[in-house]
Amino acid sequence: MEKQVLCFGEVLWDAFGYEKTAGGAPMNVANHLIQQGVKAQFASRVGNDRSGRELILNLQDRRLYFDELIQVDEKLPTCEVTVELDANKQASYIIPKPVSWDNIQVDDAFINAANNTDVIVFGSLANRGDVTRNTLRTLLEESNATKIFDVNLRDPHYELATIELLAATADVIKMNEAEASLLIGGGRGKKLQQKIIEFQKTYHNHTIIITRGPEGAMVWHDEQFYEHPGVKVETVDTVGAGDSFLATFIAGMLAGQPIPQILAKACHISAYVTTQRGANPVYPKGLLD
Repeated sequence: MEKQVLCFGEVLWDAFGYEKTAGGAPMNVANHLIQQGVKAQFASRVGNDRSGRELILNLQDRRLYFDELIQVDEKLPTCEVTVELDANKQASYIIPKPVSWDNIQVDDAFINAANNTDVIVFGSLANRGDVTRNTLRTLLEESNATKIFDVNLRDPHYELATIELLAATADVIKMNEAEASLLIGGGRGKKLQQKIIEFQKTYHNHTIIITRGPEGAMVWHDEQFYEHPGVKVETVDTVGAGDSFLATFIAGMLAGQPIPQILAKACHISAYVTTQRGANPVYPKGLLD
């Protein structure tokens, strides 16, 4: 039977000056899963406004629009994020509050989707408010799916206590180096590995992934460490690179591939994404080979 993934959380417009692209980490993950041939659904909430209607059209184009899983808020607006790039093409974000995805409601369609999926992917940003956080908690309690937490810290839109609670629910957790430094503590080599082991003993995750930008990634899985040095490319922006990495990792995991193979492919695809503008470029022929 074909495996299925449910991605839950924010959908938004990333605005680069006068240009905007559809984004939001869980939507990006779902989009990359679809491109990689994985059956994925996406659950969120948009505003009853022009931006929301445009996002729905965008999701339809990406085969990610499921009428019962995209709620429409009559009061709160669709989210539009200002993206700023530094000299190293690293992105920072100005995120308004409150917006439609702060008000994702529990309903039968969401519970049914959570009960009929193999994997649930969720991040930290949409959990900044009580309503959406409580909805996610209900879905995770209802579901026997593998739970994957994409730590996606956007200052000041998180509280450490919430991140720790989400980490404790996750079978798989993915974070970048800065997030790992906050949650695990800084360090390199054996020192970092020891901190990861201590973290795992506290939160009991099956798999811990730390992405390192151009320097690749480290994975702890099944009491073993795996590393990849990364792929050197000319970066346009880093938006969505971590999302494409996670999607590739999930696709490989569902296919039963060995971790070194998954890690290498995830690093290559995320490196490609950094060579393109925005989080969701269309893959060129041969990228998945």
